[in-house]
Amino acid sequence: MTHIERNTLRTRLENTLSDLLHYGSRDREYLTVEASSEELDRLQQANDRDDAIRNLERNSTILQDVRDALRRMDAGLYGICVGCEEDIRPKRLAAVPWASSCIACQAELERLQKNPDREMEPHFLTAA
Repeated sequence: MTHIERNTLRTRLENTLSDLLHYGSRDREYLTVEASSEELDRLQQANDRDDAIRNLERNSTILQDVRDALRRMDAGLYGICVGCEEDIRPKRLAAVPWASSCIACQAELERLQKNPDREMEPHFLTAA
């Protein structure tokens, strides 16, 4: 990865970080509980709260991933898969700049999350 590509990805990560912090504060506004005598208003407010909670949870995960990516970048480990220690393809990083795993390792992690009783592939036991 060239210096220019790395700087471009750093800028994208920093912009994403800023956006997530901004939108997180906006979503928190929907968490307030307002009393309403109208049933439809209460249902709409509950729906808005549920949406805000889902957004906050998703954004919190991405926010942590972005911060981790920036730390990996500072440590010189950005673009290296945490599972197999191979380079993450530039196309993947362009699509998901906070990616910490190559596509194969990410797929394995997702399979494990869906079926926690399944054994890890051997290369996951030696890496990390």
